[in-house]
Amino acid sequence: MQATTKDGSGLDVGRILGSMRGATGPLIGLILLCLFLTFATDKFLSVRNFLNILDQITVLGVMSVGMTFVILIGGIDLAVGSVMALAMMVLGYLNVVAGVPMGIAIPLALLVAALNGLVAGLLITRFNVPAFIATLAMMSISRGIANMITDGQQIIGFPAWFNTMAIVRFGGVLTLTVAVMLVVFAVGLLYQRYRHGGRVLYAIGGNAEVARLAGINVPRATVLVYVVCSLLAGLSGMVLAARLDSVQPSSGVSYELDAIAAVVIGGTSLSGGTGGIGGTIIGVLIIGVLRNGLNLLSVSPFLQQVIIGGVIVLAVTAETYRKRR
Repeated sequence: MQATTKDGSGLDVGRILGSMRGATGPLIGLILLCLFLTFATDKFLSVRNFLNILDQITVLGVMSVGMTFVILIGGIDLAVGSVMALAMMVLGYLNVVAGVPMGIAIPLALLVAALNGLVAGLLITRFNVPAFIATLAMMSISRGIANMITDGQQIIGFPAWFNTMAIVRFGGVLTLTVAVMLVVFAVGLLYQRYRHGGRVLYAIGGNAEVARLAGINVPRATVLVYVVCSLLAGLSGMVLAARLDSVQPSSGVSYELDAIAAVVIGGTSLSGGTGGIGGTIIGVLIIGVLRNGLNLLSVSPFLQQVIIGGVIVLAVTAETYRKRR
């Protein structure tokens, strides 16, 4: 199936919309993992445990949506963990130290996060800095500023209602932080599948030069993707701040690796052009279920890292094998 662009070029829309098929393998893996844990421990298969898993994956889930968009265009963002910490510290300083109402402090913190993505995007598109280097630099800058705000000290003292967002289950089911994650999932999935901007991501990831010749403004789309990724990293920081009821500049260390892992496990190719939010949701669930199950089985945290690393290797190997067929 071909769609004709304004210059007569063709984009393979069938390939774009069919990319969700890459999530089939991860979905089967998730089901098998759940079946194994159901028989391995009597505490796994319960509504309470499932709700706990949802609570535990909120931060990773929100962040991974933005990372999916970046990887879809063939990019990478190593700064999201540090951007998250910076947004948290800006929120804490504005609200607790400066006395700014949360209704103003939260948007300002998100704005600071988005500005990090704007800088990274401009470095990549205007100055031709490789995405790895540009985001590595922003990772260091953001972490440094986050520490400078309070000289490395944590901030506590948020309004009581802020923490209840991550504690109180409305209807006895969902917390507001989980609801935020689900909304981000839904918006990201709908945008990717039904909006022109979502299809553009696949075109850029498939071949940026062909996308440019097809009339797509590749630099603008690239900058917007990095802005959205950083904005969602900031939003994940708001979620984590609500869960912890405090903020500290050391937050978010290695979160960028977890987000990349979730995206890769979900079937999105690191070379760009294939995959999507549907697979990422499954990847996030696999990581959440795996960690929850290993905790229930009393597996050492160090061994957990080894196991999750092995899962990533298997996911990448499966993707490579699928491409060669």
